Amino acid sequence: MRVKTGGFILAGLLLALLLAGVVSNFASGSPDGLDSATLEGCTTNAEGEITGGECMAQKAADHDLSGGPFADYATAGIGNDFLSTAISGVLGVIVVFAIGAGIFWLVKRRDLATDDK
Repeated sequence: MRVKTGGFILAGLLLALLLAGVVSNFASGSPDGLDSATLEGCTTNAEGEITGGECMAQKAADHDLSGGPFADYATAGIGNDFLSTAISGVLGVIVVFAIGAGIFWLVKRRDLATDDK
């Protein structure tokens, strides 16, 4: 059975949208391995703030886009956490897909132009 490229891309896009919009909401909110490693040597309180010790995380600072509309895997201004995460995930997939499709289109167009010469 042969699958057309367009169908394969569409299926992949739909799967990515499903994962970003629904499944991502079930990811753990606990610190991942990198967060845990940077906190080694420090003590933290219930809110996760460093209260003592010495570790790499003490030197951490917010980046320039930390106040942006999609910071921390959420959409600013939406009170519902599930919906906020779903929207930011879906928009992220769409933006990345659009950039990738644009790059492929430009490369294909360039290849067609060089083939004509």
